[in-house]
Amino acid sequence: MTTAGPKPAASAEEVEAAWNDNKLAQVLYHDWEASTYDEKWSISYDERCVDYARDRFTDVAGSDGWPYGKSLEIGAGTGFFTLNLKLAGVLAEAHVTDLSPGMVEAAKRNADTLGFAIEGKVADAEKLPYDDDTFDLVIGHAVIHHIPDVELAFREMLRVLKPGGRFVICGEPTRYGDYVARRLSRFTWWATTNVTKLPALSHWRRPQAELDESSRAAALEAVVDLHTFDPDTLARTAERAGATGVRTVTEELLAAWVGWPIRTFEAAVPESKLGFGWRMFAYKSWLQLSKVDKVLAQVVPDELYYNVSITGVAP
Repeated sequence: MTTAGPKPAASAEEVEAAWNDNKLAQVLYHDWEASTYDEKWSISYDERCVDYARDRFTDVAGSDGWPYGKSLEIGAGTGFFTLNLKLAGVLAEAHVTDLSPGMVEAAKRNADTLGFAIEGKVADAEKLPYDDDTFDLVIGHAVIHHIPDVELAFREMLRVLKPGGRFVICGEPTRYGDYVARRLSRFTWWATTNVTKLPALSHWRRPQAELDESSRAAALEAVVDLHTFDPDTLARTAERAGATGVRTVTEELLAAWVGWPIRTFEAAVPESKLGFGWRMFAYKSWLQLSKVDKVLAQVVPDELYYNVSITGVAP
């Protein structure tokens, strides 16, 4: 099987056109990201990410009903959530969709590598190409903030769910959490790319062409990231769409304040400079800070946390 090579980041002209066509922006950005997405976000299909995916799911939706018979993921990307939940025993028959053809192909390749058979379709979450009452579970991870009409997307999830079926959407940015994370990331990018201009640290600098490409990608990312959420407002949106038993949980406070600068630093320096030791440091730091965040949740308002997850049931 021939594997598609990396696509170049969108040109300045394409980014300009995307400002007036959000669906075009979504396809351009995510097609370009498809070949490097797992590397960029340190995605794997082993104990580390299996535990992460299962814990995110369990925190908001519990463990009753496992395995779900037939599941659909919207905005599946490279398959991170579906494939790790399948490895965790949360779901059985898996279907994935994404607006980006490149992402659907990447998810199917990852499934093949793991020995899984999954069905994948290029599809818009606002108009899913499935019959009513088809799935036991609909999932998504870091997806609905890309969708123009979030309430319509919830209505589509509920339409394709069987009565009593559940949706679980995790990893969505909150309004205040995203505000802090983006500013920390911008400062880290500015500091790293400027400090590595010094002759003594030039070997820590990525080639200028790669930095320029990342900057173009970041510009397009600003186009495709449409929403941040207040947990209570998000819950009301799902209820207006017809969901019952709606529940939200938030996570990552200190973990986000440290995690986003770490991810940005990783993007700004050559990969060869960051070995296994660095990866483990980053992961263990996130793990320990996440434990602290759970304790702080008793006194810190949920809207200050970076991520919000939501679940609900089709009536």
